[in-house]
Amino acid sequence: MTWFKVDDTAYGHPKVLKAGNAALGLWVKGGAYAAQHLTEGTVPGVVAQLYGTAPQARKLVAAGLWHEHGHTCPHTECAQPAPGDYYMHDFLIYNPSKATVEQGRVRAADRQKRARDRATERQNQTRNHADSSSNRDSFTDERSAENLESGSESIGFPDLFAGQEGLSQRDGVDPSRSPRPDPSRSTSFGGTPPNPQGGKGAAAALVEEWWLSYGRGTAQSRTTVRRAVEDALGNGLDASLLAAAMDRLGQTSKPVTGGTLQFALSDLRRPAAGAAVIPLNPNAPRTLGRAANAAAVMAELLGQENAQ
Repeated sequence: MTWFKVDDTAYGHPKVLKAGNAALGLWVKGGAYAAQHLTEGTVPGVVAQLYGTAPQARKLVAAGLWHEHGHTCPHTECAQPAPGDYYMHDFLIYNPSKATVEQGRVRAADRQKRARDRATERQNQTRNHADSSSNRDSFTDERSAENLESGSESIGFPDLFAGQEGLSQRDGVDPSRSPRPDPSRSTSFGGTPPNPQGGKGAAAALVEEWWLSYGRGTAQSRTTVRRAVEDALGNGLDASLLAAAMDRLGQTSKPVTGGTLQFALSDLRRPAAGAAVIPLNPNAPRTLGRAANAAAVMAELLGQENAQ
């Protein structure tokens, strides 16, 4: 945006007094138009007709505030307007030229661009510093979590959850029942039985499959999950049952540790709701309700009366 400058003593200048207030309004509007459109003082005739009258324009020319085509003003700054247009006397003495305004706009745009670039650079530096700090903190927390979890995961699974708690009461009473399968020989998961050292091959497969599904939503590392899985397999837990327990933990966004696996296994082994419900025999006679029973009694009485 450019400005049309008016001297603070213009109100008492002889040319202004000669032109009159109405013509002065046209002079101000014409000057604002020339400043906005960078005409360097030229006021087109259509603009003069739009904002004023022909007598007002003639008064500005007579007072020496405007020049018509063919004027003889001795000031070299006063350009010669086209026929029908006007030129404001000494416009470039008090107002900047078109080249000056355009150069100022280019410099202003360049300053704004540099300021935006500096602000963006500061934001990037702040963000990178924050990211590096968070990465260091998360690495430290992960190492601490691994140290804490390694102690908890080293606890062996009790026989209650490993399925090897010994003979049940039914096994003792009825020895004809088939013996429990040996978990160490199970091939239900991937066809690879866990080895006595903790089942590292099966553990790797279990961890890989679980990590693909739930790795993004856990704060644990692969190392801590693998340790828990190896401990579970090393204690004789069936791989398919362990996979189901890990899936239950992943669905509830809980970490995979010795303790959480025990709770997941307990939840899996809990009997389903309604499993103990005994279905009704469709062929068994049903007890009549109160209304049906009363109707049957009345029918029996009526039959006895008819028989008499």
